[in-house]
Amino acid sequence: MIPWVLLACALPCAADPLLGAFARRDFQKGSPQLICSLPGPQGPPGPPGSPGTSGMVGRMGFPGKDGQDGQDGDQGDSGEEGSPGRTVTKSYPRERLPIKFDKILMNEGGHYNTSSGKFVCGVPGIYYFTYDITLANKHLAIGLVHNGQYRIRTFDANTGNHDVASGSTILALKQGDEVWLQIFYSEQNGLFYDPYWTDSLFTGFLIYADQDNPNGV
Repeated sequence: MIPWVLLACALPCAADPLLGAFARRDFQKGSPQLICSLPGPQGPPGPPGSPGTSGMVGRMGFPGKDGQDGQDGDQGDSGEEGSPGRTVTKSYPRERLPIKFDKILMNEGGHYNTSSGKFVCGVPGIYYFTYDITLANKHLAIGLVHNGQYRIRTFDANTGNHDVASGSTILALKQGDEVWLQIFYSEQNGLFYDPYWTDSLFTGFLIYADQDNPNGV
C-alpha cells in the first residue's frame, strides 16, 4: 500500500479526474488530509551567511624579470674644496698622463711619488702590481706603464651602472725604473672616485730582490 500512496502523490491530481476523486473520497475520512498542488513561487533570497575562515597562504610565486635601468639623473653641484694637503684622487683624470693616487694607505720606503703618480724602484727585483678602478658614466681604457711602455691594458665599457676594471702583472725592475697607470685612449677616462663609498686602488710590492743585490732591501 505504501508504494501506491507515493505514486499517487507524485502525479498531479488535476491530471486524472478519477484518481483525484478517489483521493478526495479516501482521505476525507482521516486527518490530516493530503492535498496535491503545484510548487509555489520561489521565495526571496535569505540574508548572506557569515564569512568563512581565511584559507592558508599560498606558495610564493617566481620572481619577475628585472626592469629596465632608469635614465641617468642630472649632474649635482660641485662640492666644497677640500683642505690643503688632503685632496684625494679626482674622477675622470686626463688622458696619457700618470694618474695621481694621493690618498696613501701604505708606502713602505716612500718609493711611490704622490706628486708624479709614479712608483720609482729603489730595490731591484721582481714586483707584483695590481689595480682595481671604479668607473661610472664613461668607458674606461686604462693601462699599466713601465718606463713609457704599456705592459697591460684594460678596457671596460660603461653599462649605465658602476663597475670595476681590474688588472695585474709581474715585472722585473731595475733601480730607477718607473711604473704608473694612465688612460690610453681619448674620452675613455671613466675612473670614478667618491670619498664616502668607493675607491680606486693601485698596489705594488716586492716579491723578492735580485740575487746580485742581496743587501738592497
